Amino acid sequence: MSELLVNSEKGHLSASQRIPQIARPFVSERAAKTLDLVEKFVEEECIPHDEVYIRQIGETTQQRFTSHPSVIEDLKKKAKALGLWNMFLPKNHFKEGAGFSNLEYGLMAEYLGKSRTASEATNCAAPDTGNMEVLAKYGTDAQKKRWLEPLLEGKIRSAFLMTEPQVASSDATNIEMTITRDGDSYVLNGSKWWSSGIGDPRCEIFIVLGKTDPNNANKYAQQSVVLVPHNTPGITIHRMLGVFGYDDAPHGHGHVSFTNVRVPASNLVLGEGDGFKIIQGRLGPGRIHHAMRSIGAAEKALEWFLARINDPRKKPFGEMLHKHGIMLDRVARSRIEIDAARLAVLNAAITIDASDAKGALKEIAEVKVLVPQMNLDVIDRAIQAYGGAGVSQDTPLAAMYANGRTMRIVDGPDEVHLLQLGKNENKRGKAHKSRIEAQRKKGHELCQKYGIEPKDPLYLGRSTGEGKSKL
Repeated sequence: MSELLVNSEKGHLSASQRIPQIARPFVSERAAKTLDLVEKFVEEECIPHDEVYIRQIGETTQQRFTSHPSVIEDLKKKAKALGLWNMFLPKNHFKEGAGFSNLEYGLMAEYLGKSRTASEATNCAAPDTGNMEVLAKYGTDAQKKRWLEPLLEGKIRSAFLMTEPQVASSDATNIEMTITRDGDSYVLNGSKWWSSGIGDPRCEIFIVLGKTDPNNANKYAQQSVVLVPHNTPGITIHRMLGVFGYDDAPHGHGHVSFTNVRVPASNLVLGEGDGFKIIQGRLGPGRIHHAMRSIGAAEKALEWFLARINDPRKKPFGEMLHKHGIMLDRVARSRIEIDAARLAVLNAAITIDASDAKGALKEIAEVKVLVPQMNLDVIDRAIQAYGGAGVSQDTPLAAMYANGRTMRIVDGPDEVHLLQLGKNENKRGKAHKSRIEAQRKKGHELCQKYGIEPKDPLYLGRSTGEGKSKL
């Protein structure tokens, strides 16, 4: 057994053996075998190669956003040879993928989340995954031929442009970029930011949300989605945005403006006014992908935590860290929270498989709020165990925390999901009030039937009698 796979006191317990019992009936034999291959590929290849990737990117800003680490292409070849490619496209909706369900890919995505290179090496990296789903589901044959095919082959990358610096983009109806029809073209004007992937020199296509009909009385029918090639005249990438000081190069998150950017009308996705429908369909499965990768990141943080408290060199107050009860308490809480969050995500994936993302809105929203916070809590405990090393570049924990914190914002901030969950849950309030009142009324009637006075069984009724007045 490779020492790179050891994960228990007995050696190695494979990924397929660790599938939660509640999910096993939904996992095919082929998927279970692939899951083991994913685990082996990530642990033995991707995580060690992460060190190479980080150093191949370069040092200056210009170097970091014009580089393409060769290690990625080497890993891609290995992944393809193992059949680990495009696992994310669910089989019940797309023919272009590897033939797995959302649940099966969710289990695989957990392992991809433990490595910086694994998702891209298997062609399962955001934002390409969501963009490929959009093209596969809504694209014309010509759009699929021009953009989907090279994306599926891993030859190019893409970006998704929705949020804008001047508006509250958590409400997508606020988007202001204009998409104006002009003969057989559309002309785009406006600015975007947090455009993930736009810094990569291999990013050749932008999927852009803007307004084609800003005066439409239905605010959900004002938006459209247009495909914009990266080299179209009028595009300016102003800067890349750091995340807690990390630049995420060469992928990055860009601030970009469009000035009279003209594209053919055939670059419209689906139809005018369908933008909101498209982005909602895109973000649902993406939230599951983020959640499962976050589970993997939390598992990795716990592994680093356990390694630290079992380091014989670290003996505060004369004892190893695992001898201090507070550390074991934190380990136990981390284990409970990770396992509980995983079950919630798998339930959401199963619900999507049984219907679609729209049929799993509640479950998706729940994990979108639950998992990022759990991930941060676990990483924070690991950082605390490492002390100064935990917040430095000597461990991956600080970078993991920065990435994990953004998950509470991307694809809709916590507040949006909590508000919608609360509103939907509150719709049941009147029904619950009526039912509770009816049950109490029937209880009183049954007391009378059995000759029992319906009063509080703890009622005493003690009194000192009537008080005397001096008046």
